[in-house]
Amino acid sequence: MEIINLDEGVINALNTFTKKPIKKIDKFCTFKKPLVIGSGNAFHVGKILFEGTNAVFADESDYLKKLKDIDGSVIISSFGGKHAPKIAKKLKEKGIKIVLLTNNPNAIAKKYADKTYIFPENPEPYTYNISTYLSMIFSKTGENPTKILKFIQENSKKIPKDLKKYDAFYIIIPEKFYLASNMLLTKFEELFGSKISARVFTFEHTKHAETIVSSNTELFISLGQKNNIFGKNRLNLSLPKDLNYAGFIAYSYYLIGQIQKQNKPYFKQNIKEYIKKASKMFGQKINLIVSSKK
Repeated sequence: MEIINLDEGVINALNTFTKKPIKKIDKFCTFKKPLVIGSGNAFHVGKILFEGTNAVFADESDYLKKLKDIDGSVIISSFGGKHAPKIAKKLKEKGIKIVLLTNNPNAIAKKYADKTYIFPENPEPYTYNISTYLSMIFSKTGENPTKILKFIQENSKKIPKDLKKYDAFYIIIPEKFYLASNMLLTKFEELFGSKISARVFTFEHTKHAETIVSSNTELFISLGQKNNIFGKNRLNLSLPKDLNYAGFIAYSYYLIGQIQKQNKPYFKQNIKEYIKKASKMFGQKINLIVSSKK
């Protein structure tokens, strides 16, 4: 399977969710104070899914330090491998109930879980996790993927075709989507490493000395709010008023995919060699195209 760009993965995911609607889940668990654990972007997905609750958030580095007063755990892992089985086994040994959120019916971590939610996914390049995490977020927000797909397609031409001339991007996001900031940063890191830099802050956060040092090759992209203040180079992109986290992340990933498409294929040039190293690090075979489907 060809290594697609991130924007194409977004379109594929939304098409899948349009054909196979995702059931809305009002509560992922009945715990009053769950420990929600995820690695990488799964950690940030957990914050979105459990926003406004008494949940305690942790990753593979600190979850054992946060067990005090919790009454259960939720592990978020797209395919239930890598760190997830070790974390689940350790929690099981301590008698802590586990709810697993995954996209893989055959997840290794599933054997330790008391309850498992399986979400839809598409085959995608390793690290992309577009359909995987979006399906989880859609299950919370109940947004209409068809409506989001239509918005992206109708507004795609507003994204300039000369983004290659910038080597840095500052994305200003609405305050209500602040929990998505690290997810966008992670995508920049995965796709571009140090070749293209990125910063992601809300409009209000941007007021706090983030723009002291300026650059002629940095583009300030403001999503959903007009920016007439920050940066030398500015791009304002509108958002629907009723947009929630799934739609916002989908559109933001599409935008990052457009940046990817207009630059050298850094990810495609390096991912195969990285997968060899990652497979050794985790002691598990990691495929270039990841899917639960055999």
